[in-house]
Amino acid sequence: MASIKIRAKLSDGVTTVKALIQHPMETGQRKDKKTGKLIPAHFIQEVTCEHNGTNVMTALWGPAVSKNPYLSFKFKGAKVGDSLKLSWVDNKGENDSTETQVS
Repeated sequence: MASIKIRAKLSDGVTTVKALIQHPMETGQRKDKKTGKLIPAHFIQEVTCEHNGTNVMTALWGPAVSKNPYLSFKFKGAKVGDSLKLSWVDNKGENDSTETQVS
């Protein structure tokens, strides 16, 4: 199952990217209600976005980002039909990426 839903829309020379990432984003501070033990930290550390193979955005995240985070940003220089790739890596080495085209 893909963990990323993404849209990229061009308007007046500016591309707006909106993404929703499914991830538990555990801080390592919460306790399991049944066992009383801490739930291990599990959070996205880096999110990157490439436009036609060139990095246009890098976000470095920590444990304070909420579960299933929403990300939105804008950049200039894209055309309709251009390729956009969004990727993430978490503190356990898990990762995912998806591609879309600018509309």
